[in-house]
Amino acid sequence: MQSTDNTIGILDSGVGGLSVLLEVRKKLPHVPVHYIGDSEWCPYGNKPAELIQSRSYAVAEELIEMGARTIVVACNSATIHAVEALRARYPIPFVGMEPAVKPASQCTRSGIIGVLATEASIAGEKFHALLKTHIHPKGLKVITQPCPDFVTLVEDGMLSGPKVEAAVREYAHPMVEAGADTLVLGCTHYPFLRESIQSVVGPDIQLIDTGEAVARRTASLVEDYEGLATISVHTTGNLACLERLFPILCPSLPAHLHQITIA
Repeated sequence: MQSTDNTIGILDSGVGGLSVLLEVRKKLPHVPVHYIGDSEWCPYGNKPAELIQSRSYAVAEELIEMGARTIVVACNSATIHAVEALRARYPIPFVGMEPAVKPASQCTRSGIIGVLATEASIAGEKFHALLKTHIHPKGLKVITQPCPDFVTLVEDGMLSGPKVEAAVREYAHPMVEAGADTLVLGCTHYPFLRESIQSVVGPDIQLIDTGEAVARRTASLVEDYEGLATISVHTTGNLACLERLFPILCPSLPAHLHQITIA
């Protein structure tokens, strides 16, 4: 029998958090999941902190109503501006994202790290605290780059091709030319562009994201069990767009797709 106490909720500004859903599914194949992509308000990364927090509250409350007993904030911008407030407000565990600065600091050989992220993530206090803890004491250099087109490309289901390559060259190439040998994919949308990014920057550049680590942390909070686990994916945006995108981003992953209204 399934235990409703094990149900996982995942929230994101759109479809980027599906990259985290895929990692969670690998770790917890028998646990039911409710995912909400707040695509009506996507992207969060260029929104004011107060709006990001209020939308995170609204989505979290909907997930709790659906039965979620652990929630993954699969959005770097929402983690930066809302995860601590969510933990204070609701009596369940919240697992957040953060740019993979710590592992990047351990991997770099040149001492120069590029961070591809949203404007909200780069501006957040949490990000600067990561730099203070893991970068400055080692004398490393970090180059940051907001990448608004990356989110738009993924939300449009465009994971490769000339437009993607042009965006990667604009955002990532200057970092590589400046000596960065490690690039942090600091938004959950970006892993869907990993192959295109790698092809442009070359095989010697390390790409790091935190999806697997977040899934591992989630698994430590949730007990897996044998049984039939359903995945329900909800969007506050256009259902037809989700129905088109989901097979592109999550091929072979069975899920029920729904549209939802969250005031």
